[in-house]
Amino acid sequence: MARSIPSYALYGEGAARAPGGFAHIETIAERSALHDWEIGVHRHDHFVQVLLVEEGHAAVLLDGADYALEGPGRVIIPAGAVHGFRFRQGTGGFVLTLSTDFSTRASGGADPLIAVLARGGVEALSFDTARRAFWLAREMLGLQQEWQEHDPLFMALAEALIRSVAAGGSSAGDARSDRRLERFRQLVEVHYRQHRDLDFYAGALGMTRRTLSRMTAASLGTSPMDVIHRRLALEAQRLLRFTNATAAQVAAELGFEDPSYFSRFYQRMTGRRPSREKMPTH
Repeated sequence: MARSIPSYALYGEGAARAPGGFAHIETIAERSALHDWEIGVHRHDHFVQVLLVEEGHAAVLLDGADYALEGPGRVIIPAGAVHGFRFRQGTGGFVLTLSTDFSTRASGGADPLIAVLARGGVEALSFDTARRAFWLAREMLGLQQEWQEHDPLFMALAEALIRSVAAGGSSAGDARSDRRLERFRQLVEVHYRQHRDLDFYAGALGMTRRTLSRMTAASLGTSPMDVIHRRLALEAQRLLRFTNATAAQVAAELGFEDPSYFSRFYQRMTGRRPSREKMPTH
């Protein structure tokens, strides 16, 4: 790959694999003011982040989509998502970074904590939610001054914060089905570059292809192969937009033997030719 997407633990501090239980909070100004209030395009392969804007404005780039966020509001950034920020000078708020094993705090596959960390997104916060979230953030910042690794109170406050700012709740349904759907998503995340067939996924889940298809149709309104293809197309879009790799290089990176087939696949999934993707100006 000619130029990779920068990957960090904390922005500008180099890539690192997350130790279990990693957690860190800082103010927006602490890091962004050092970079003229702009955080360039990057990703966190082993971390999720929560950005809380208390007052001011943030221009947010999240996986190719642009958002304008006025405080109070939040951005949840899943592991691996390509993102960047441009803040109005003086914007106040916090950035919480957690290793991906934080999701093990969920009570089960149907717990909305898992869904919000995996889905991410940008949302405004109501007055009551913002008041609670920023109180929790300040308490966490205070605890961090006397940091002890794996501090249970810090982690409990982080969980409370994320649950507070998560929009909506999980849909009602069979908890067992929810757990198997989450397991399917995890398998796709690990194996999508290997172009596994549906028999592999169904077998790993202990079900038939027909049952797998019924599960994704009922929960997601789509086929299991479409879930896999969407994940492939998302990664292709990230590489095409945020690196200077050619379509042929991206095809090889993602396990496509024929670049022409990859181009047709990408156009079918996105409606655009790979050559039409442009790097953003962030």
